[in-house]
Amino acid sequence: MSGEDFLYGEDGIRINVGMSTCGIAAGANPVYTAFVKAVETHEIDAKVVNVGCIGACFAEPLVEIVSYDKPGVLYSNVNPDDAETILGDYLMGKIEKAWAIRDYTGAYQMELNLPVLDELPYFKYQVRDAIENCGIIDPENIDEYIHKGGYKALAKALKITPEEVIETVIKSGLRGRGGAGFPTGLKWKFTRPVTSDKKYVICNADEGDPGAFMNRLNAEGDPHKILEGLIIAAYAIGASEGFFFVRAEKPLMGKRLQHAVR
Repeated sequence: MSGEDFLYGEDGIRINVGMSTCGIAAGANPVYTAFVKAVETHEIDAKVVNVGCIGACFAEPLVEIVSYDKPGVLYSNVNPDDAETILGDYLMGKIEKAWAIRDYTGAYQMELNLPVLDELPYFKYQVRDAIENCGIIDPENIDEYIHKGGYKALAKALKITPEEVIETVIKSGLRGRGGAGFPTGLKWKFTRPVTSDKKYVICNADEGDPGAFMNRLNAEGDPHKILEGLIIAAYAIGASEGFFFVRAEKPLMGKRLQHAVR
């Protein structure tokens, strides 16, 4: 192992348990506890990690077992009573009951007849830029975010002028995720020249439409990415303070954003 040592236990194994709101509602808390106990039962040093949702709420509670030198193996709709068996089978190389594997592994994957996650119908045509880390990193561990390239965009932005940042965002075609799809760079361009004793940037994480959960998924699974975006926006428009607007009925979303700020 090398710079990734901190991601795994001493035996090079990591167990990710999906614990966003959807996963918790489906029973992820007892599943997490069951895997902690299973690690003790099998007498291995593995890291059991709380991660966000990959966007497949129907598969929760979702568990992924990752070894340092192997692709992740995903198990869907996991029951706490299954934890010890799942881990024991995995340690013996038996993963036939898994839902999917994270990456393509050639003959190994074909022999077991397991689909690759990105080849499943639900994921096949997705481009997961905004949620690429969700379900992979611990949302409350800044080191894991940095390991995945986090805050590099902020560092790059601070090396150029606010005006150059705005032009870069305009050229990127980045738009809001609401129905209007208004260009983000234009919002910043209109705001930059406005003079004020104090300017604020507000991240609207509210979702007024019933059943809309895209902002929740982002914030619960990768809060530092949202914080990084807010800081870049503040630099671009000349704001000295920022706010996240989160509804009270989304306490986990607020908790993880607050943790990222602190």
